[in-house]
Amino acid sequence: MASQDDDLQASATEGYKIGEKKTVEEYAKLDQNDESLNRWKASLGISSSPPIAVDPKDQRRCVIKTLAMEAEGRPDINIDLTTPGSLESLKSKPFSIKEAAKFRMKANFVVQHDVLSGLKYLQVVKRKGIRVAKTEEMLGSYAPNTQEKPIYEKKFEEDEAPSGMLARGHYEAVSKFTDDDNKEHLKFEWSFDIAKDWK
Repeated sequence: MASQDDDLQASATEGYKIGEKKTVEEYAKLDQNDESLNRWKASLGISSSPPIAVDPKDQRRCVIKTLAMEAEGRPDINIDLTTPGSLESLKSKPFSIKEAAKFRMKANFVVQHDVLSGLKYLQVVKRKGIRVAKTEEMLGSYAPNTQEKPIYEKKFEEDEAPSGMLARGHYEAVSKFTDDDNKEHLKFEWSFDIAKDWK
């Protein structure tokens, strides 16, 4: 039986090699006359705008600020991760999802110090200890936040809750944000209930 850590490993693409790491300044100076490279750098937010000042003691490259669940016909469920105890309450206070409801998750985050390459979201959902779903979503690469882009927001692919009497009940999940270097930026456990209606 696979362990929780095995479940949360990102899949590897055969033949894919991670490029040489460069600083934001090195990327900004790289082949300045190459139009397609300049468009790629602009898509990452690498520009002449200076990065937002960060606390030099905070060495995190990616700081997840909030998570939210959007579903049509109801207010968003928002989790402010800057609030003490917010991660702990995700497991102990499950929220309900209406069966067959379509929903999507979104994350707001800050990148600091250096370019973040290949941010991924991994999630494993279990019911009564048995894995029922695994999600792996590529979120992209990002330059450190600037005054022009003080925070990044990424909406995930739309998902649909299971339905039917057998699908209703309590679920446990483990999620993490990682990158091309397999650096773990945030890992947390949470729980939810599939119910007949929103509560």
